[in-house]
Amino acid sequence: MIMHKQTIFAIAIAALLIGGMFFLGRSPEQPEQSGSFANTALAAKFEELSQNGNSSCSDTFKDSITTMPDSARLQGSCCSPMSIHRYSEQVEGLQNFKTEHSQNIAEIPDDPYDISAELAKRLISYYDIELTPEEQAAYDYAMLNSSEKGPCCCRCWRWYVYGGLAKFLIQNHGFTGEQITELWNLSGGCGGDNEHHH
Repeated sequence: MIMHKQTIFAIAIAALLIGGMFFLGRSPEQPEQSGSFANTALAAKFEELSQNGNSSCSDTFKDSITTMPDSARLQGSCCSPMSIHRYSEQVEGLQNFKTEHSQNIAEIPDDPYDISAELAKRLISYYDIELTPEEQAAYDYAMLNSSEKGPCCCRCWRWYVYGGLAKFLIQNHGFTGEQITELWNLSGGCGGDNEHHH
């Protein structure tokens, strides 16, 4: 049975319309949209952490970490208000650092302003690791060269968390003093825009 020309024409138009819709649906702007979605998610997280943080420099807060449930989170800045510009720099920098140096070592926090109590307890326990003279030299290099001359600007909970992390990474993953310096500079949790990595 021979199809009418109109039917063939109608099928061709339908095919063009469907193909056109499919083509238009795959907008070249989609990568930008996913990027802005990531930025929106980061901005929402920044808002949450900067407004509702519980972090404090006090010894009382540091000592309370051991009694927190593992699911609790240490959030927000210790000293100055958080800066969205610096926060996004740090989170992106840590992602790149983990890809480049660390084979995604789980102990490295992805976000210095949002750390689980479970991880904080583990990292604090590593602060008592005894390093060999060679390993200690890498740690001492970071102490001299990091922007805060140590894991944090004061001996708060962050000092012991990031000091413990550094000792763990030096001993178990062969991290150099330069790598620890870069990691500490990316992981400052004091807030503000003034933490600059070298």
